Amino acid sequence: MLEHGGRLLQAALKYRIEPAQWLDLSTGIAPFTLPLPAIDASAWQRLPETEDGLEAAARDYYQASELLPLAGSQAAIQALPRLRGRSRVGVLSPCYGEHAHAWRRAGHDLVECAEGAIRRALDRLDVLVVVNPNNPTGRLIEVQQLLHWHARLAERGGWLVVDEAFIDCTPEHSLAAESHRPGLIVLRSFGKFFGLAGARLGFALAERDLLTCLQRELGPWTLSGPSRLLGRSLLADVAAQQVQRAALLSAGERLAELLRQHGLAPLGGCALFHWLLHEQAAQLFDFCARRGILLRLYRNPLGLRFGLPGDEAGWQRLDAALLAWNEENP
Repeated sequence: MLEHGGRLLQAALKYRIEPAQWLDLSTGIAPFTLPLPAIDASAWQRLPETEDGLEAAARDYYQASELLPLAGSQAAIQALPRLRGRSRVGVLSPCYGEHAHAWRRAGHDLVECAEGAIRRALDRLDVLVVVNPNNPTGRLIEVQQLLHWHARLAERGGWLVVDEAFIDCTPEHSLAAESHRPGLIVLRSFGKFFGLAGARLGFALAERDLLTCLQRELGPWTLSGPSRLLGRSLLADVAAQQVQRAALLSAGERLAELLRQHGLAPLGGCALFHWLLHEQAAQLFDFCARRGILLRLYRNPLGLRFGLPGDEAGWQRLDAALLAWNEENP
C-alpha cells in the first residue's frame, strides 16, 4: 500500500493531538461542499440500479458521450492494467503514485518519464499515463499537446490515459469531450471538486467497447445506491457548481499569495492545492504537524503539497504557523 494524504487518525496518534483539533491540508480535496440532497431510505434498502439518471447527469456535466461510474477513479487506475497484454507503459512523473504502482504490479514494463522525454519515448510506448493538472506539481499540459500524443499512440493501438482528478475548476483544459476517440481514456474524480471524497465516486470516459470491458472486469454494483443519488443531484446542480468553482479558484489564489508572503513561493499548483519544493520540507512538515496542521510530504522530489483551509480560522492558523517557522528558521 502506498502512502496517501488524509491519514488524519494516524497523525493524531503519532503527534498525540485529538483528530478534531487538526487542520488537515494534506488531501487536495475541496474543504467545503455543495448543499447536499436528501437521500431516500430506499437507497439504503435496495441494490443500486443504473436507471436512476446518474449516467445522464454525468454525461451532461462532463460533455462526454460514453462513461462508466466507478467507486472513485482509483477503481479504474487499478483495473485498466488488467485489460491489456504485457505492454510498455510510460508514466509522466512525478505524479500520483498509484498509476505506476498499478501498471507495474500487473506485470507491464514501466518507464517513468519527464515531460521533456515524452517526444523521444512515445514511439516505444504502448500506453502513456498523464495526470493533468499534475498531482502534486500542478503542471497543466495543453489539450492540443495531449491530442498529438494520443494520435501517435492510437496509430499503433496504444492508449493515452489522462487522469483529470483536479481539472473541474478549469474545465476548458479537459479532454472529456474528446474521450470517444479510440485509445483515449479520461478519468474523473467526483470527490475532489465537490468535497465529498467519502462518497467514493468517479468516472471513466472512453469509447463504449473499452468501457464494456472495464465494466466486466469490475463486476456489478460498483457504487452504492446513496452515492449514485448524491452524484446525480450534484452533477446536475449547475448554479451550485458555479459558486463552488469561484470559491475554490479564489481560495487557490489566496493560498499561493499566503505562501509567497512567507517566502515559500509555490513552484506550481491548481485551485485545490499548491506545491512547494523545499530542502527542509520534512522539517516544515513536522513543525506544522506539532501544531496540528497536516500537510502532504513527498520524498522524491522533496517537497510539500498544501491544500486549502476551509474557514477563516484555518487560514489564520496556517498564517501563524508559517510566521513562527520563519522566526525559528531565519
